[in-house]
Amino acid sequence: MAVSAARTAAFDILLRVERDDSYAAELLHSDALNKLSTRDHGLATELVMGVLRWQSLLDEKLTAASSQKLARLDLEVLVALRLGAYQLRFLSRVPARAAIFESVELVKSAQKRSAASFVNAVLRKIGTADPGDYLGDIAKSPDAKALARNAAHPPWLVSRWVEHYGLESARQICIQNQSVPTLSLNVDVHDVTDAELASEGVQVSPGQLLVSARRVFAGNVTKTHAYRDGRIFIQDEASQLVALLASHGKKGRFSAADGPILDCCAAPGGKTALMARRNLRAKVFAIELHPHRARLLQKLHRQNNILIVAADARHLPLSKSFDRILADVPCSGTGTVAHNPEIKWRLKKQDLQDFQSRQLAILKSALGQLSIGGRAVYSTCSLENEENESVIKAALDNAPEFRVIDMRTQLELLRQTGEFFSEPTISESAINDIGSLLAGPYLRTIPGVHSCDGFFAAMIERK
Repeated sequence: MAVSAARTAAFDILLRVERDDSYAAELLHSDALNKLSTRDHGLATELVMGVLRWQSLLDEKLTAASSQKLARLDLEVLVALRLGAYQLRFLSRVPARAAIFESVELVKSAQKRSAASFVNAVLRKIGTADPGDYLGDIAKSPDAKALARNAAHPPWLVSRWVEHYGLESARQICIQNQSVPTLSLNVDVHDVTDAELASEGVQVSPGQLLVSARRVFAGNVTKTHAYRDGRIFIQDEASQLVALLASHGKKGRFSAADGPILDCCAAPGGKTALMARRNLRAKVFAIELHPHRARLLQKLHRQNNILIVAADARHLPLSKSFDRILADVPCSGTGTVAHNPEIKWRLKKQDLQDFQSRQLAILKSALGQLSIGGRAVYSTCSLENEENESVIKAALDNAPEFRVIDMRTQLELLRQTGEFFSEPTISESAINDIGSLLAGPYLRTIPGVHSCDGFFAAMIERK
């Protein structure tokens, strides 16, 4: 009996994530998987993301059942074991015999036939244990050490979150990271209706933050005409909010304007597209370091007012000044672990300083292009202080010509213009107060505490 297409695809993707530092989400949406049925693609996604979310806990179970140290196993054997263990412990609708048999067959097909009996024996031991209540264990974790273990996160990372945000918020971050995240859309509300999406099988509900956002609870968005036409984009609500803050308002006015906008780190282009759509008469200069990603941006975003430039944002090749600048800088991505669980296994503490050096260089370069009275938004999808507040402090030390604008006033302006807090029942949701979205003068969203990714944003004005 051949191994199912879904398990074969999941096995291949997990190998590439380990060997090539690839990102699972990108591989799951690559053309190579187009041949999978909707059902098989869904199972492959569940398997890949599930294994990556729970990897350390799966390895703990495998270690207890194995006669060999996991570090000594061939990668193909370890990945097959993780796939089998995840199905046995987390997917109650998958028969144990199928999970074990197909993991054994995956090892054989990977030319590791000698390990087949070992894989079979280990998974049979794991299959006899009670599944457990994993999310419940996270919620009851009494301290950082227990939380890291129960939530399958690196202890050093969880300890930082507990110290910075408190134990309860750290629990919520971990629960969100271990759950399947809701897909969010940015919608051109003047051109796309919920009824149009429903006619193509996509069911949506209003966003939790923005009028222009929708949350998807059924259907395949990428198959709709609106998606193919560029009238909707898959984009987290916090990311949308950052783009709105950057695209509107010299001196706080939230209205479209003609002056050029600079987007320092444009790929994958969601924020670029939103800013261009909101400012149709303004030219958006989208900077991207890597030429191949710049070409992809050109292919995906064909709006006439977007000009894509392949360049290093630390050394901007532009002579003009800008009233509005977005520096959404490369970062650790710890606010997006729910979507990219491999981040938590790759990131090392020392990486944060490397990110900070690049981020500071980009922000200083961007501020050098800012006109008098103009405003720049610096943002990350990181939860770490080194990449956020510390970068702002370092950039503005000995720079009296710049000042930080309080984000509370900007969020209030968005609410007054009817773009923010879209539903009358929003007070009943997790996001019921502008103050909960702030850390001092900065925007700060926290996964699990807020129904979106973790983002930080600061607004800086040149006096």
